Amino acid sequence: MTRTLFVFAALLAFSATATAAELDTANTEIVWRGSKITGKFHDGDITAKSSTFTMKDGAVTSGEIVFDMNSITVRDMDEKWGGKLIAHLKNEDFFDVPKYPTSTLKIDSYKDGKMAGTLTVMGKTQPISFDAKREGSKYTGKATFDRTQFGITYKSGNFFKDLGDKIINDEIEISFAMTVKN
Repeated sequence: MTRTLFVFAALLAFSATATAAELDTANTEIVWRGSKITGKFHDGDITAKSSTFTMKDGAVTSGEIVFDMNSITVRDMDEKWGGKLIAHLKNEDFFDVPKYPTSTLKIDSYKDGKMAGTLTVMGKTQPISFDAKREGSKYTGKATFDRTQFGITYKSGNFFKDLGDKIINDEIEISFAMTVKN
């Protein structure tokens, strides 16, 4: 009986400090950046479709963010050319958005300024870890992933030869300033 009461008290204490939370989308910015071998780049925004986090003592301990791949925008081009790039990013050369409308970041841990978990893009899941600075309920940082690990090989110098200055770098950078609300 004493052991049962101890286990119950421990569970109650844990549940009292662990809370659920989600992104404050009005105060969250997620920016992607892709570049060519020449140093030229394109960047834009992407938004979260949904999010859930587990918090302990005011800090994220785990969670999941589902990204709406239809929300991709381009910041550095006019509407005409940006629209063409968005259409290309959404087709099967890149993210095949009609078939894979979401991507998911699952956070397994946040400790000592480092988030670790898995990233799922186009139905393929890979481990990911990145630095994330916490200031209150706001987390900022940059994550980088290799698009070819998810099957996106369009104009990759690792898959196609003789592309010259048309090579698109395999790394995609995601900068974020995310606010989590309880």
